[in-house]
Amino acid sequence: MADEEIVAATEGEAKPALSVSAAMGLAKGALESVVVRLVGEVSEVNDKPGYKAVYFTVKDEKAALPCMMWMNRYQAAGVSLAVGALVEMTGRFSLYAAKGRMNFDVLTLTLAGEGQLRLQVANLARELEAMGLMAPERKRPLPVYPQVVGIVTSPRGSVIHDMLRTLRRRYPLAKVMVAGVPVEGPGAADAMVDGLAKVVFAGAELVLLGRGGGSFEDLMPFNDRRLARTIAACPVPVVTGIGHEPDTTIADLVADVRASTPTAAAEAVAPTRKETDGRLESLGQRLGRGMELKLTGAARSVERIAALSLFREPERLFDTEALALDDLSDRLGRALPDTLRENRHRVGLLGEALTRMLPGALDRPAGQVSTARARLVARGTTLTDRFAAPVLRDRGRLHSAGERMTDHFRRSVAVNAARLHDLSPLTVIGRGFSIARTDEGAVVRSVDQVAPGASLMVAVGDGEIDCTVDRCRRIDAAVEDWRE
Repeated sequence: MADEEIVAATEGEAKPALSVSAAMGLAKGALESVVVRLVGEVSEVNDKPGYKAVYFTVKDEKAALPCMMWMNRYQAAGVSLAVGALVEMTGRFSLYAAKGRMNFDVLTLTLAGEGQLRLQVANLARELEAMGLMAPERKRPLPVYPQVVGIVTSPRGSVIHDMLRTLRRRYPLAKVMVAGVPVEGPGAADAMVDGLAKVVFAGAELVLLGRGGGSFEDLMPFNDRRLARTIAACPVPVVTGIGHEPDTTIADLVADVRASTPTAAAEAVAPTRKETDGRLESLGQRLGRGMELKLTGAARSVERIAALSLFREPERLFDTEALALDDLSDRLGRALPDTLRENRHRVGLLGEALTRMLPGALDRPAGQVSTARARLVARGTTLTDRFAAPVLRDRGRLHSAGERMTDHFRRSVAVNAARLHDLSPLTVIGRGFSIARTDEGAVVRSVDQVAPGASLMVAVGDGEIDCTVDRCRRIDAAVEDWRE
């Protein structure tokens, strides 16, 4: 169609009706002459292998626009389209007349603003997911009653107070360690990595990582690769409470538990009094049932064991041995007399044989003994003649030396014998004195040892006299009688 015809149609001149293809051609020419630059969020991407172009849709709050970009342009742009990415494009509208569809033919493509950040986060999320850091099987359960809880967050603001208040209200038994770190801006991710390491090294059994709400750019430290790998490698469980309910970061994806808010994160690790009481009651009931079952089973086992014949009739345990012992005793009783009788007969036979054999066996040794005795006598005489003179001489010398050695002792013995003779009671008795003894043989030395009527034995020089005591007097009484 000529340009002048288009101008005339636009000015309202009456012209004949156009065909569909003519109308589509008119629209196509008008659209393709317009080149625009726009920004939108990718909501759909179709990039199948073998296609000559990439098809995607961008949108904003009020409208959506289907787009296409030839593959050579798309590869030259160096952008990987993903749902949610914010892109800036230049291009022109085109019309596919056969289907009556309008597309935006993209000439250039770049990521714009937050879209670039979201694309980076999405790429990192896919990489970490491929490494298995987001796998559900590697998520660790939280300790039911942690004794030490670590908190890594900003020391300023309401987040730390909300978390401490929640822990103190729900679970005051826990010891809380706080690592105050920046949670946004340059260096925030490194500070959080360092804070995690410090609370874990200090003995925390689990770690709370949190911050309040903010823009996507404010939450970017929680999308850091090093922080994500540190959370995944942490030796204790990590619970995240970052932003608000819709906010999800890579730290949330790799953490063991993701809570919607920092307060919810504190609630997730702190059991309530009601929960603790219920758990203790449940454990007590289970323990009671278990002990009851165990005691019942033990009682049944004891009853089964007590019912065994071993315990009801313990003597039957040795029935076999007792029968064997009786049998052996009976056999021994029968065999012993026969054996003794047989052995006695054999001994008699051996005695008779020995009696017959002994005289003949001794005849031959008797002659040898006589010959040996004669030779020994002859040899002995010769031997004794050689030593007879020295022996006689030595015997004389020994006799003389012995007499000299005993002279001193002989004199000493004579002196001591004379002294003993002088001291002997017999000598005293021989001079006219006597010794009185009681029936028990004790020497009477005092009148107190005897009483009238007592029997005494008095020893004199040539015998003993049995006496009876008529009266006892002390020497002082006898003296007084003599004076009178």
